[in-house]
Amino acid sequence: MGEADRSIAPVVLSGFGRVGQAYARRVAEAGREGSGLRLAAVRTGSAQWLAPSGADPAPPSPPFPGPPTDLGEILARTRAAVLVQALPSTPEACATATEEALTALRSGVHVVTAAKAHLLSGWRALEDAARAGDALIRLSAATGAALPAGDLARSGVRGLGCRSVRACPNGTSTFVLDRMARGGTLAGALVEARRLGIAEGDPSADLSGRDAATKVVLLAALLWGWDAAAVRWRTEPIEESTAEAARAAAARGLRLRAVASATADLPHEVRVRLEETPAGDPMHGLDGPEKAVVYGCPEAGDITVSGGRSSPAGAALALFKDTLSVAEPRGYGFG
Repeated sequence: MGEADRSIAPVVLSGFGRVGQAYARRVAEAGREGSGLRLAAVRTGSAQWLAPSGADPAPPSPPFPGPPTDLGEILARTRAAVLVQALPSTPEACATATEEALTALRSGVHVVTAAKAHLLSGWRALEDAARAGDALIRLSAATGAALPAGDLARSGVRGLGCRSVRACPNGTSTFVLDRMARGGTLAGALVEARRLGIAEGDPSADLSGRDAATKVVLLAALLWGWDAAAVRWRTEPIEESTAEAARAAAARGLRLRAVASATADLPHEVRVRLEETPAGDPMHGLDGPEKAVVYGCPEAGDITVSGGRSSPAGAALALFKDTLSVAEPRGYGFG
């Protein structure tokens, strides 16, 4: 890079679905505002886009030429500072996400990811690769989209003696339970959730509790150094018959919630249960697809973060926030 370009952090984006496209637009907008980020390349499973040299920052539009070339070559060619993974959390994408992340980290390229599966299966391997390459891993988009739950678990409650985490980190389940409490059906609630961009095409991970469990596994791994791959979980699913329990809770002024929890006193265990939550409980007050996480700190007092609705835009903003965090030069003073 030339002297004038040293403050620009090139970013390679893997995945170009709704989240990836929203992220690319945000980087382009911020680039015009002088954020210091530049989208240097986009990769999908079958194609690849490279930013023209010297072009104004603008989000690319598919279709891209293909096929994608070797990731290590692209990282070196673009002098990438960050690899951003906007990949789905599916078994099929897990191997790709793992290989990409390990390649980047070992090369000293920071990794920002929205995918979860490879974090669960390869937590220690990714940690070792990051240490070897002196690189960082950030996963806000994998632990709660726009909700900064991961930041709190990683550093915000450090030193405060956090002993438990209790969360409603899945916006789809909260949205569905509220609709069912008001007399709707599971099928109807899912149709509306998909229309609003809250639910994925396949909501099985949301309804089974797997998504909520995964997010709390990752938070617990950040909090207490657990190996995410070694964590066991038990879940209670949301089914059509759950509507009766949701309506019964509502009749008593309660709200049924899919609550995931873990405690430092029971290492490597996470549980997701359908709980009747009373007024005053942070989980009770959630609106539609909002999320909440409570960090139980006996001496400091409970610390709660809530909000951050589920949406591709929210996940993209979380990726963008994490990208800025790892790409910006370390400052001084209050910076």
